[in-house]
Formats: sequence, C-alpha cells, structure tokens
Amino acid sequence: MTLGVVMLVHNALHRAEQVARHWAASGCPVVLHVDANVKRKQHDAFVEALSDEPLITFCSRHRCEWGTWGIVAGSQAASEKLLHDFPEVRHVMLASGSCLPLRPVQELVDYLSDNPRTDFIESATTSDVPWTVGGLDEERFTLLFPFSWKKQRWMFDRYVAIQRWFKVKREIPKGIVPHMGSQWWCLTRRTLSAILTDPDRPAYDAYFRKVWIPDESYFQTLCRLWSTDVQSRSLTLSKFDHLGKPHIFYDDHLQLLRRSDCFMARKIWAKADLLYESFLTDAAHAMKKSEPNPGKIDRVFSRASELRIHGRPGLYMQSRFPWGQWNDSVTCAPYTVFEGFADIFQDWEGWLSKHTDARVHGHIFAENWVEFSGRDKTFSGAMYDSPKLRDYNSRAFLTNLIWNTRGERQCFQFGPWDAQYIQWDLATDPNASIYVITGAWSLQHFRSNADFADIRRDAAWRQKIESEHLHALKSPHAKANIRILTMTEFIESPMEHLQTIINDIGGDGAHRLTEAPKMHDLRGFGKFLQTLKNEGMHPYLMGDYPMDDIPQRRSSRPRKPYLIKK
Repeated sequence: MTLGVVMLVHNALHRAEQVARHWAASGCPVVLHVDANVKRKQHDAFVEALSDEPLITFCSRHRCEWGTWGIVAGSQAASEKLLHDFPEVRHVMLASGSCLPLRPVQELVDYLSDNPRTDFIESATTSDVPWTVGGLDEERFTLLFPFSWKKQRWMFDRYVAIQRWFKVKREIPKGIVPHMGSQWWCLTRRTLSAILTDPDRPAYDAYFRKVWIPDESYFQTLCRLWSTDVQSRSLTLSKFDHLGKPHIFYDDHLQLLRRSDCFMARKIWAKADLLYESFLTDAAHAMKKSEPNPGKIDRVFSRASELRIHGRPGLYMQSRFPWGQWNDSVTCAPYTVFEGFADIFQDWEGWLSKHTDARVHGHIFAENWVEFSGRDKTFSGAMYDSPKLRDYNSRAFLTNLIWNTRGERQCFQFGPWDAQYIQWDLATDPNASIYVITGAWSLQHFRSNADFADIRRDAAWRQKIESEHLHALKSPHAKANIRILTMTEFIESPMEHLQTIINDIGGDGAHRLTEAPKMHDLRGFGKFLQTLKNEGMHPYLMGDYPMDDIPQRRSSRPRKPYLIKK
C-alpha cells in the first residue's frame, strides 16, 4: 500500500464508484471529495454504495467552480485525510471522477517504488508556459479575482479592467516563485505533508485564494519549496484544444489511448462503455509495460487541432467554415481555366477532351446559365445548373465542383461574358492554372449581325470587364499559375502554346501534339478592329493585330529536313 488516490468528483457518480473500486481492489486507499454542489440525496446514496469498501473514505466537502479556490480546498481536505488515515502511503495521486487508469495499478505502484523520492507534477514559470489561454499570464498572480469567470463574466472582465487602469499589483509572498502546470499530480508523502503543514500556509492560502485558476498553480508553486526531485510532467494524459478546453475521449479513441502508454487519462466520456470495459480489467488484458510517453500521440492531437482550426483546403464541413486568412486554397485539387480559347477554336471542348483525361466544361459561370460538361442539368455532388443557386455563393460552387470530382482534372471556360464574382478567388487560388487570350471575346462581336453602334458600346464594356479581371490576375496577391497572351501573340504560334497547356494538364504522361483544333475563320477581323477604332473605341487588349489579318497556319509541325547533294 504505497500509493493513495485522491479523487475529485462532481458528476457521473456511478463511473467514479467503478474507478474507485478498481483502485481499492489493487490495495490503493481512496479518499473521495464530492463537490458541495452535488445534491445531498445523491451524495448520501454514493456514500452508501461504497460503504462496504474499507479502503474508500470521504472527506469534508467544498463548493467547486472552475478557476476558483474550491478545487484546491477540496484537494487539501482529501489529501490531509488520506495522509492521516493511511500512514503507509508513500505517494499520493490526484485524479478526477472522469480519470481512467489505462494500465494495471500494480505497474504504477512499481513505477513509483522505483522513484521513491520523485514528485511528478507539471511545474513551470509563466515565461516558460505556452499553453495559457485568455490573456492572463503574470497577471493571474498580480491581480485580484474575486468573481467567477464562468458565472460572473461581466464582473470578472470589468474588475480586471479597473485593476489594470489603476495599475493594481498584488505582492507575491516572499520566498516563492509562481509556477504553473496541470492540476493532476502525483506527489510524495514527504512533499505533500510539508506543503500542508507549512507554518506559512495561512499566508499562502490567503494569497492563492484570489489567484485565477489556483488549482494550476498552488501545488505547482509550493512543491518547489520542499521537493528534492521534481519531474515536471504529469502521469495523467490530458489534452487541451486551442481554446483551453480539455479533449474528451470516446470509445473510438481506444487505440489512441493504448498508444500513449500513460498510466492515467482524462477526460473520459461517462458513456464510453468500451473504454471502461477495456481498461478496468486484469493485468492479462491490460496494456504492455513501458515508460509513459504521451508525446507519441501529440502529433495526432496537433493534426486534429490544425484541422479543426484551419479546416481542409477546398472543403466545407459542419464543424468549421474555412476562413480566408487560414486557407490559402479555395479548392482541394488542381484545375484549369481557359479564357478566349472557345472563341478562337471550333469545338474547343471536344478537342481538349480528346487530347487529355480532363473533364471539360463550358462557361459554368455564364451570366444566365451553367454549362456543365455535356450540358448536363446536374453534376457530381447534386450540383444543379441554376445560375441563381451558383451566384448565391460562387466560391462555394467552385469549391464543391472541385471537391466532388477529386481525382479528375476539371477545366472550364471563363471570360468577360461571365459573372465576375469569382475572379479574385480564381486569381488567389494556388490550385488554379489560368490561360488567358486577351481580347478573344471580341470575336463574338465580329461574328454577330447586331447593329454596329450596339457592338461598339458592348465591346467597350466587355473590354473594361476583362481589364479589371487582368488587374486581379496581375495583382501581387495572385497565387494561381497564370499565363496571359494577347490574341495576336497566340495566333502567331498557337501550337507552341497549346503544347504548354497539354503538358500542364497531362503532366509526365503528356504527348506531343500532332493535331491542332480547327480555328474559326478570322478573315476581316483586322478591319473589324480598325472600324471599332474609327468609331471611337480603342480595342487595345487584342494586341498589335494587323489590319490585313494574320496568316492562319494550317499546321505548325516542323517541315522535314532535306539534303542537297553536291
């Protein structure tokens, strides 16, 4: 009987009874402190249920609220009773009603016997503590906190603000340096007795009574006065999220807890029947004997916390809506945007589908329709070709399009004829590859039979739209893979640029192009641009397009070399 256990209980009394009996069955005395907030009827029934076990006793009750002195007072009362009633105890472990032993009790007893003078308590100065949440580090020791942070939050915040305004600073008792750490400790009888019988204890208690969250600093500070061997670590596995709230372990965490090799874990869900059945067992079915190493699962928790805070790129989930400052990518996978290609080439979508494995859509952001591949009414993930639904949240539409087709490259057309809500999302998405032929949209005007005055007016408007879009693409905030060519530059050597596109989409499996898509007849386009100029509209985005047109090459395959025999 070298190990005694102090248990702080406030709910799930049936689980606390189950764990207390497990400790007692291994010869460890247990002193239970039941929160004074627990109703008398429940308390009496709990005491009656454990009255048959001589190694389980109860101490005086204190009202415990998070962050207040009551938790320390309860720990003191239970520890004093344990040390008094069981003089053979050499180590005292503090646990809660939601703590669960993960390994056979005898292994813990043997481990402590091998370290008879070692105190296991997380104890670090405020300057060395990275886990404090809420903006109170040194101030928790220099200000007064008479109000409950949870139940009297407004008074708590106002009182802190007033003290800061008047530069209030409490005097720390001489001889101590405030330390912080997990409240779940395992102290030697010598150290714990010295803390509880210290002649200066009334002064220490009066000081820590008004410290914020004293259960994380009282024993952690005073053990430094008396302990000869402090290992600043807890034997109890406890994890906290980015808000400072403890992680709760459920049945599906069974294998994760086994990997930790820790002696204890909290906080266990009261209805996690599988965990209680698996760990409150005999030595033959318990975990293997090894040194406690909670760091083995730190990576899992860090990854889980990162996912909870940041989410995954290109995924909207119930638990976390992506925040732009954290998520660089709007989407989850690479995709390609073409601007102007469908205006220059006939059946551009069919040609691109033939030469790549990509899914090629039309103008999915067109002002009055959504052109899915094959002009289907619906698409993967129950996406519907409704521009009204799409424009309600265009970013989510793009995100869902790429997420629902993971593993398949998506391509679509875009231009000044489309709704422009998405232009900055495209420009700043590192998954996007954007190929732009500036001014190619004017070919729709060139082939139309509309009144020229209307053409000139609409062309000026479309050019302004594309100019603003190019501003986004050329912004220092743009992260997409962007390639911008004027219409003139592209038509002069189309195969070279098409090969670049095929290489981008196909990767290492891309093949050498031997066939170009059929280009629309551009004869007379140069004169059309000149007419726009004559009418007062300057079509500068097309590049230096000659009035007598650019000769269209039927094939850009290199000519076969030939030899001249002498």
